[in-house]
Amino acid sequence: MDAFTRGYLECALWSSNDESDESGGEPLDANYSVEDFAPEALAEAEKDCADFQEANAADLETTGADDERNGHDFWLTRNGHGAGFWDRGYGEVGERLTKASKVYGGVDLYVGNDGMVHS
Repeated sequence: MDAFTRGYLECALWSSNDESDESGGEPLDANYSVEDFAPEALAEAEKDCADFQEANAADLETTGADDERNGHDFWLTRNGHGAGFWDRGYGEVGERLTKASKVYGGVDLYVGNDGMVHS
């Protein structure tokens, strides 16, 4: 797994809750890791990350950030969190990466009856 996808998945776990109680429960990263993604969810994430990196390679390089941070920002930006490419001070590059991220739509994670993380 490349660093971009690992950063993406780790951010996904960190920013998602298990909905185990009325307050939203625990962040998924408290009890799950990248290795706990269901095969289908992992394949989908890997495809989206590869597509995004290929389509936006020049802009990603221009950010000066490492691949892990860019993967992190892809997750945050595509899901409309309060941080991401748009707030890193990248100027027009950040705006283009934000627009490109939004094309992928949002993703919600959940823990299935199989104990694996699904999307």
